Amino acid sequence: MIATRWDRVPLPDAYFFQEGPGVRKWQFTSEGIKLLNVANIEKDGQLNLSKTDRHLSIDEVENRYTHFLLDEGDLVIASSGISFDVDGLLRTRGAFVSADHLPLCLNTSTIRFKAKEGVSDLAFLRHWINAYEFRQQITQRVTGSAQQNFGPTHLKSLKIALPPLSEQKRIAEILDRAEALRSARRAALALLDELTQSIFLDMFGDQTGEGRSIGQLLDEGALLLHKDGNHGSLYPRAEDFGEHGIPFVSAKAIDEQGDLDTELVEKLRTEKAEQLRIGWIEDGDVLLAHNASVGKVARYDGRFKRALIGTSLTAYRPNPAVLDSLYLAECLRSHGFQRQLAQNMGQTTRNQVPITAQRRLRIPVPNVELQNDFARRVALVNERKGDLRRSHKVLDELFSSVQQRAFRGEL
Repeated sequence: MIATRWDRVPLPDAYFFQEGPGVRKWQFTSEGIKLLNVANIEKDGQLNLSKTDRHLSIDEVENRYTHFLLDEGDLVIASSGISFDVDGLLRTRGAFVSADHLPLCLNTSTIRFKAKEGVSDLAFLRHWINAYEFRQQITQRVTGSAQQNFGPTHLKSLKIALPPLSEQKRIAEILDRAEALRSARRAALALLDELTQSIFLDMFGDQTGEGRSIGQLLDEGALLLHKDGNHGSLYPRAEDFGEHGIPFVSAKAIDEQGDLDTELVEKLRTEKAEQLRIGWIEDGDVLLAHNASVGKVARYDGRFKRALIGTSLTAYRPNPAVLDSLYLAECLRSHGFQRQLAQNMGQTTRNQVPITAQRRLRIPVPNVELQNDFARRVALVNERKGDLRRSHKVLDELFSSVQQRAFRGEL
């Protein structure tokens, strides 16, 4: 069977969908019935209700919002707080509601779906919203400049290539199994991150606020500071970027595991890059996000011959006689250091920790032999993480291929 033989039907003919009500701030309570928020719908397809604490009183729900109460098995998606993926198309997030999430009430910018009996399958739809057909259509219709969003009106204009119900279920089962393999790889990577943190805590403890200040280490030459060079008239503009040039690393290119996503590293035209006097980074530099994505840390591994950092990052270059770069990177990731960052955000501009505040932060500086011992252990963990990342990338590519074939009717 090929997709051209599947009927393309209006989405409302295949599924029921409904957006949550526009609840006002003065209606929020700290207990009662939980309100679903877009932040509760995570990228991994799970609902995490601990991220928000907004409720409505039971009386208000019973009087005004009973038709917005979610049911077990509903598929909910975020219709705001979404972004464009590397392919230029929007990608939203979806998750199923389970019994332990209830009672739960829809909120604005969240949309729930129900299948129509004998016609459609929700598991098929969950995969479809991540596929090209949905993403291409919704990208053309989305509204909002600073923040993209869509609603039921946009969804009503979409069409879905809908195979017979038995085929929908078969496709969903295949994609579910493929997705489970990807989840297992992500879980393994997370465990290795936890192992690195455990090794750090076991060897050095959680020395919050102890040790020497970054300012002292900078003044003594134990650290060198390499800030961005993007100030004044040298600040890059959109037209300064292109397909070729010098890699330009920003905080958005650092993933949650502290690795660089090369697809998110922009290319600054060479002639513009050469105008920048500072901001060039080298193998072993430790990058700290001090603006917007505060707290992200990466150890630059020299994967590019030359590279620059953007305004969201500070680069520290440790003197190996005093600080090992692997140790420094994990030290900056530690809970103790991250707590210091959070405390200093409150004393400066919101979501920013400038270098003046960074100088006050303290890190423990054990003898370099102990740091090197830690680095040797972490290097072994990182080698394994590298293997997993490579296999995860292959799985991602295979999943994408299987997904495209599935919705073309080629499985």
